Amino acid sequence: MFNYYFNIGLIYLVIGFAIALIFVFLLNKNVLGKFWGALLISIIGAFLGGIVEFFFSDVIEKLSNLNNSVNIFPPIAFAFFLLWIFSKVSEND
Repeated sequence: MFNYYFNIGLIYLVIGFAIALIFVFLLNKNVLGKFWGALLISIIGAFLGGIVEFFFSDVIEKLSNLNNSVNIFPPIAFAFFLLWIFSKVSEND
């Protein structure tokens, strides 16, 4: 049972890391703390997306699953959303 939750946590960490890389280096968005700030916010967003998926799994059940155990859509969507909000708040005018 530990491996199941460990794998889910590891998938969320990888999703958060990938989202931060995309947001900072490919989209060239400025955020507070540069890459490390983006990494922290996107990992938090990925885990919050997993929590949303837990509570609303019946609504988004038909979305893609990874190995039939982890729905990866909510962590990806919520990480991008939270990082986008963080980038808007930390913009330098």
